[in-house]
Amino acid sequence: MKGALLVLGTHSDAGKSVVVAGICRWLSDEGVRVAPFKAQNMALNSFVAVDGEGRGAEIGRAQAAQAQAARAEPEVAMNPVLLKASAGNRTQVVVMGRADSEATALGYQKKKRALMPVVLEALEDLRRRFDVVVCEGAGSPAEINLRENDLANLGLARAANLPAVLVGDIDRGGLFASLFGTLALLSKGDRERVRGFVVNKFRGDGRVLAPGLDALTRMTGRPFLGTLPFVPGLELDGEDSLSLEKPRETKPPLGRDTLKVAVARFPRISNFTDLDALLHEPGVEVRFTRSAQDLLAADLAVLPGTKATVEDLAWLREVGMEEALRERARRDLPTLGVCGGYQMLGEGIVDPVESLAGEVEGLGLLPVETVFEAEKVLARPEGRAVGFGKERVFGYEIRHGRVRRLGAGPLFLADDGRDEGCARGATFGTSWHGLFEPDGFRREFLKSVARARGLDWTPGEESFAEAREQRFRRLGELVAENLDREALIRTVEGRDARSFAPLSLPDVPELEPPSGETARANGGWTEKKAPAKSGGRV
Repeated sequence: MKGALLVLGTHSDAGKSVVVAGICRWLSDEGVRVAPFKAQNMALNSFVAVDGEGRGAEIGRAQAAQAQAARAEPEVAMNPVLLKASAGNRTQVVVMGRADSEATALGYQKKKRALMPVVLEALEDLRRRFDVVVCEGAGSPAEINLRENDLANLGLARAANLPAVLVGDIDRGGLFASLFGTLALLSKGDRERVRGFVVNKFRGDGRVLAPGLDALTRMTGRPFLGTLPFVPGLELDGEDSLSLEKPRETKPPLGRDTLKVAVARFPRISNFTDLDALLHEPGVEVRFTRSAQDLLAADLAVLPGTKATVEDLAWLREVGMEEALRERARRDLPTLGVCGGYQMLGEGIVDPVESLAGEVEGLGLLPVETVFEAEKVLARPEGRAVGFGKERVFGYEIRHGRVRRLGAGPLFLADDGRDEGCARGATFGTSWHGLFEPDGFRREFLKSVARARGLDWTPGEESFAEAREQRFRRLGELVAENLDREALIRTVEGRDARSFAPLSLPDVPELEPPSGETARANGGWTEKKAPAKSGGRV
């Protein structure tokens, strides 16, 4: 089996990422060597993968999870362009795992044409080494204001000759209008790339849905490839803070008490998936909050990562969290800072890179200082937790800031001999993301919090890694049980290619590639102009 597929969505959060992960796991279960791909991702939740030379490289966290679903090692080719929103309406553009430049929204639109060759080369590299590549679109393909030079949706499909399926989220309502409207806004050339539909998050009796599916197929000529049921708890790692709006389930406690964790919800919060593993434990409640009172009242307060450390430190002060954190230190209440949050807890920050603010006073709760440098630290370290039974711990680092400890003791001892982090009293800090995924350290740390707070709290026994693996297994099963596998295989292999003649759809102006060398070099698209009529107006 050889081929590729592009999974599009009618809107952001339609379930593209989960569907891609499910298809990857199903194909892997069938013995197919499969890889995920997202040409352009906008996410503050990122992960350290590897580049072609074995160095650390930054990609979207969702693509790392999809790689795990595919049983493949995460690599930079799986997400060649990553956009990270910064302060001041600027966006850091990460290309092939390295910070390349900063741009405004308008400036980036002009930059995209030059990035298309990078995207196509990364995709072609994966297609040479894997049997199937399952690509994920970005946002909606019907965002006609962004169609010119599109990198991730139908611009990619046409430049790389990819078939596409369109996913609609029925849980939000308006499914048929969303599917039909998406097709209606596409040009004929773009429209022909869309081979079928997938319904996502369905609850109820399929017989009620069937007449609508049949009617939309008659109107558009596109078949429905299946209906995936709504199953709670199968989401992938969130890409942006919108996912924090969803309810976060707390498992029933094994002891008498629930351990409450309050996480500062910074305006530019990043890598908040660091806290996902805490919810895996019975009786741990995690709340992301903008309230200083919540932070003070919690059993554990967490300052998470951020893409704008200096700006979010100023916000923290504006909303009164500084005094809440100082009061926690006075009372010896457990507080943890991760990456940007760790830098805030220190004596000071020197930042000529992100905020250009120069020297900024920190919270002064840990004896460390931070200096930002242009080159990011990108690493996957391992070590042992000094004050927590010397439990094994591992994580990943993505940061401009270099943190130097001036006193107190380290939190971890890295395998390469370095000290990492800082611990003073009940205040802790580290630059390592993902630190709660190792079961031993997570449980020892939470038990220490429970002791400090006098709680009757007991950790669970199930491995976090095994729970994640079970989630991928279930996703693969859902695809195998609910999608038309033969039709999906024909689509991936290109055996369904045909000219659709959809009914009742308007004629949208065609977008065609520029002619000559520009098209081959850039993969850009421009609107096809109608010829002027003699004696008339253009």
